[in-house]
Amino acid sequence: MESNRGLSNGGRPVESRTVSRRWVLGAGAATLLTTGLTACGSGSGGSGGGKGELTAFVYGDNSVKIQEASVDRFNKSAAAKKTGGKIKLQRIPGSDYSPKLRTAMGSPSAPDVFFNWGGGSIKPYEEAGKLIDLTDVIENDPVLRDGFIPSVLSSGDLKGRHYGVPMRGMQPVILFYNKSVFAEQKLQPPTTWDQLLDNNAKLKKAGITPFALGGADLWPELMWLEYLVDRIGGPEVFRRIKDGDAEGWGDPAMVKAAEMVKELVDDGAFGSNFTSVAYTNDSAPAVFAKGRAAMHLMGSWEYSTQLGKFPEFARKDLGWVAFPAIEGGTGDVRNVVGNPTNYWSINARTKNKDAAIAFLKDCASEEYAQALVDNGDVPTTSNAAKLLDSAPNPEYAKFQYDLVAKAPDFTLSWDQALGDELGTKMHTEIGKLFAGKSSPSQFVAACKGLK
Repeated sequence: MESNRGLSNGGRPVESRTVSRRWVLGAGAATLLTTGLTACGSGSGGSGGGKGELTAFVYGDNSVKIQEASVDRFNKSAAAKKTGGKIKLQRIPGSDYSPKLRTAMGSPSAPDVFFNWGGGSIKPYEEAGKLIDLTDVIENDPVLRDGFIPSVLSSGDLKGRHYGVPMRGMQPVILFYNKSVFAEQKLQPPTTWDQLLDNNAKLKKAGITPFALGGADLWPELMWLEYLVDRIGGPEVFRRIKDGDAEGWGDPAMVKAAEMVKELVDDGAFGSNFTSVAYTNDSAPAVFAKGRAAMHLMGSWEYSTQLGKFPEFARKDLGWVAFPAIEGGTGDVRNVVGNPTNYWSINARTKNKDAAIAFLKDCASEEYAQALVDNGDVPTTSNAAKLLDSAPNPEYAKFQYDLVAKAPDFTLSWDQALGDELGTKMHTEIGKLFAGKSSPSQFVAACKGLK
């Protein structure tokens, strides 16, 4: 997906993504749940400038150059002239982005358009009536309706309604494996759960930990539950929870997934000290790259991490496959979990809705998609496949694109979907489950009670 120049889905350069990936991606939800959202301010919304100028807030990282070029194109376009609106991009440093957005959205200087993470990151704004529901707009406009991979377009939804348009690259969770280790042990990457368990047994016999896991950070453990629940019961299981039904934690698929986690832990699939190993200090990637662990379930940025820290391993021995099927499960094996992309949303108080919508259409253009590819990202546009030959690693980029393009459903990372307050509490319960401090039934009961 990304070169060593690549960028995170929240906007940090690769080097700092490995330091604080979840803080970046979770920041959007962290401060939205605090006060200030219902302040009405005065005037008609927007930046406070003239009627023809709309303000767009964007997360200020190196990838913002793509949005800057998009603004320049729009401001010179016939659409800008027709709608009588131009965009002024306001680049906000990453650490300041969410608090500044929250404050601005409760004031007369609210942006007309703003960058976000979808799901839980925009739920407070939707509940406060501060977002334009784009569902009908998208469905009635072929550029927006057909311009994006459907599973990505819908991943940032709230209760089945569109409030955003994709505007950055995709970040699915992928099962990475060490080609050298697999070749030496005469193993094949697992396509079924039984094959995965069989590989685990053979790897342990050879003195190799099956999976690297940065358990000290908690969020890498979440990826296992996300895929297990999806493969066992399908995306509807978590969708129920995301929509506010806490009893969904008691779904048989959730119970079974928790039991499978316990079995993996008890069987030594992650080694004996994974709870003290972190991803954020590159310990888990190092365990994987140095052959002490054969596989690593991680977001697609793992390629960039390895290329930056262990370039020879990344170029020669890093392999990747989809998460395996689980026998008897009802979830589609093509489904994906992770961070689909980032989104542009429109403030309900914008001064010029037509101009804002016209601006969002540029994200579906080939020129926009090519800029993402050149930056090391994999676009979520339906026209991106033909552009990937120019990606830093075409094979890897095409694998990701096909994985997501063929997925009937792309489930947004649970912590992002739930928002930071619930997501943090959920991380704690997941950490207890993986550490053996709570049983599967205790885990389920605790999550049912999260508020």
